[in-house]
Amino acid sequence: MAGASLLALIDDIATLLDDVSVMTKVAAKKTAGVLGDDLALNAQQVAGVRADRELPVVWAVAKGSMKNKVILVPTALAISAFAPWAVTPLLMIGGAFLCYEGFEKLAHPLLHSKEEDAQEHEQLTAALDNPAVDVTALEKEKISGAVRTDFVLSAEIIAITLGTVATAPFMQQVAVLCGIAIIMTVGVYGFVAGIVKLDDAGLYLSQRTGDNAIRKLQRSIGLLLLRTAPYLMKTLSVLGTAAMFMVGGGILTHGVSVLHHFIEGTAEHVATIPALGHVLAALTPTLLNALVGVIAGALVLAGVTVVSRIFRKKPKHA
Repeated sequence: MAGASLLALIDDIATLLDDVSVMTKVAAKKTAGVLGDDLALNAQQVAGVRADRELPVVWAVAKGSMKNKVILVPTALAISAFAPWAVTPLLMIGGAFLCYEGFEKLAHPLLHSKEEDAQEHEQLTAALDNPAVDVTALEKEKISGAVRTDFVLSAEIIAITLGTVATAPFMQQVAVLCGIAIIMTVGVYGFVAGIVKLDDAGLYLSQRTGDNAIRKLQRSIGLLLLRTAPYLMKTLSVLGTAAMFMVGGGILTHGVSVLHHFIEGTAEHVATIPALGHVLAALTPTLLNALVGVIAGALVLAGVTVVSRIFRKKPKHA
């Protein structure tokens, strides 16, 4: 009996770990949109920092990110345990915020002139070149800004993950949320560290001396890294923005049954098209989710803009 009980316990643990593994993969897939934007935003946060201080700054932000998740994970578990009805509304709010962030990126050229962006860049460059400026204080300001950005994005990731495991047993929720928190923190900031040092790696390789084949290959790789590094951030930003619309729009459509059934029906309808039916059926939900995300983002941005202008124009009473 003892042996059978032990085997049963091992089987239960194995099943639990398997379920946790599957749910973690599903949660990671659903949070991919936020992850892409997280990478782009946090790599941009350390832009302008001295090369020898880039990694310490990334490490400081990573520690702040883990502290954020130490707050967010227990909060999410408490919501799941005591107010499960709040999971869907929180997901809808998170989805709407994702769409808002994505559309704000698209609308940035309309809301901010090139002169404003150039002036901000010049001010940062001048501050770094000025010996009277406290570089340590500037670093702390950048770190604080990055940690605040991370808190918002981490909250979205945890909310999406919580929606994935909302009906699972409590211990599985704990395992998945903790797993996602660790994986996302290590993955994001490990990759950010690689991105910010990519140009340094390219410069190092491009300056290798020697005429043998290995040295020539190293110099070629170095030059390639130097040429491609500036475009990597742009690519991450574009992909992250597109993914935000797809993920955010997908959350909203799943929360609104009419939209969800409409998208399912449309996918089933296009599946009947000869030759391309299966391909179109696979692409249709993603494209329609992204379209809903763009529309939702535009509406939220319009609302935020109107409200902010009303409060700015509100007269002060004597």
